[in-house]
Amino acid sequence: MTQTSSALILKGKPVADKILGELGASIQALAARAGRPPGLAVVLVGEDPASQVYVHLKGKKANELGIATFDHRLPVSTPQADLERLIARLNADPAVDGILVQLPLPAHIREEAVLRRVALGKDVDVFHPENFGLLALKQGVLKPCTPAGVIEILKHYGIEIPGKRAALIGRSKIVGLPLSLLLLHENATVTVCHSRTKDIGAATREADIVIAAMGRARFLKADMVREGAVVVDVGINRVDGNLVGDCDYEALLPKVSAITPVPGGVGPMTVAMLMVNTVRAFRLHALPEEPLQGEGR
Repeated sequence: MTQTSSALILKGKPVADKILGELGASIQALAARAGRPPGLAVVLVGEDPASQVYVHLKGKKANELGIATFDHRLPVSTPQADLERLIARLNADPAVDGILVQLPLPAHIREEAVLRRVALGKDVDVFHPENFGLLALKQGVLKPCTPAGVIEILKHYGIEIPGKRAALIGRSKIVGLPLSLLLLHENATVTVCHSRTKDIGAATREADIVIAAMGRARFLKADMVREGAVVVDVGINRVDGNLVGDCDYEALLPKVSAITPVPGGVGPMTVAMLMVNTVRAFRLHALPEEPLQGEGR
């Protein structure tokens, strides 16, 4: 007998489409006032297939919106010094508002040193440690793309965050750690679980909102959440040729009140928030006298 569910499916595409629609409508007017369009430089070192797909999607969406793109495809053997010199040139280029260094980098490249070279105001991925510090203090003007996308999904579907208990599984610098800060900024009470947590289920069963971002296929089971919880799945794993998340989606569906699918949940939001950050950086560079409004979310 098939179980039925009344869970709300938190699809990312309608949210991303709404954000990008508003953004696209503003870019032409902003570009006319500034005398140039926003500019996004994308740096890809090597030929990692997944990275190539991501870079293509980001460039395609930027061009659709009227954002100028500057692609830099470098061979996998590129020396550290050459990559850092390229970033220095992009930092100095007034046509470039955002610099995206696609990760992962080849093994011989010192990732942290490269990310530190990106100018703070052009760090649209918000990977620079100083930008992370500003984020922690709620003073940053740019927000990490995937974490910000999670917050936008919850707000779009009317899921209350203030006062709620949120449990995060994963503490990566790309998702878990910055998302914990954004949830705190939204006045949630946050518990961060990780590989050394003794009993993750004990923490997640107490939570109103559970966010899985640890990179382990179908890790979050139905017995790890309470009835009516909201579940956000940030994971992308390939199992038997299929993309699955960090949550056991089918098992959770009858128990939760809302859940993001994989694919089609958080994924579309990462690109959308990258575009938001690029336009926000553009406004700060090209139109500093104008207050930030909707483009900054």
